[in-house]
Amino acid sequence: MSRTASAPTLAPRIVATTARRIRRRLAALLLRVVAAVAEALGYRLLRIRDRGSLGVADGAVPYRTRVFDEAVPGVANLDPALLAALRRAAADAAAHGVAFTVNSGWRSPEYQRQLRREAVARYGSEAAAARWVSTPETSAHVAGDAVDIGPPEAAAWLSEHGAAYGLCRIYRNEPWHFELRPEAIEHGCPPMYADPGEDPRTRR
Repeated sequence: MSRTASAPTLAPRIVATTARRIRRRLAALLLRVVAAVAEALGYRLLRIRDRGSLGVADGAVPYRTRVFDEAVPGVANLDPALLAALRRAAADAAAHGVAFTVNSGWRSPEYQRQLRREAVARYGSEAAAARWVSTPETSAHVAGDAVDIGPPEAAAWLSEHGAAYGLCRIYRNEPWHFELRPEAIEHGCPPMYADPGEDPRTRR
């Protein structure tokens, strides 16, 4: 007599094994989705964390904001010429597989003042803070004339190709910070300052 299980005996086992595999795969997929959503929400909350009464309306930028996001004041309130150049660059970069996000753009004076206070607390003095964060009265962000681009590969792409759009890095210590310099299209970007503290505009 053969010890090999008959087809009717094997069928329920095969069905049960297949069902278990499907359940495991679905459970793993669900866990990945939940983890991705949690991570995205965590970063989003981190990026727009409460600064008293300050928030998106004052220029805080939600996580993964794109240069085409009209509903975000940090983008919509940028100088129109700067924003147009940035969108042209972003469209061309996307064709090469590089996606721009806006880490910071326009800021209200109140938001800039809060960032300056945080910088003083972090770096220990007004002089040290000035290397990273300008005052509301001198900030190009408050004027809508500056944008901070991420992630690093996008900032690197714009650093290399930005002059063709009139977009230039201004500070050596801030590879993410870009401003519009229309003359750069023909003459290239001007020499960079070491940091905002060297910029004559911040000494007014």
